[in-house]
Amino acid sequence: MPVVRIPTPMRTLTANKDEVEATGTTVGEIIEDLEKRHPGFRDRLLDAKGVRRHVNIFVGDEDIRFLEGLKSEVKPTDQVSIVPAIAGGSDA
Repeated sequence: MPVVRIPTPMRTLTANKDEVEATGTTVGEIIEDLEKRHPGFRDRLLDAKGVRRHVNIFVGDEDIRFLEGLKSEVKPTDQVSIVPAIAGGSDA
């Protein structure tokens, strides 16, 4: 079963767990399973256009934006990582 790494700001949805298992063969199916097990995930990750701009999702080391998006394949041994985008920089 794929393991999903949960970023700190979303751990309130998973009883503070940093990793959870999820079922599915695509990223979209994984997100739907997370929503069933931990309500609130879908709204934090997706909007009407798909994956929110400030959220990055990786299957292994590959950003799903460069794969097939929500249709990206996930194998049972894969690790899926949810990574919030970090903004910032220097004013110097």
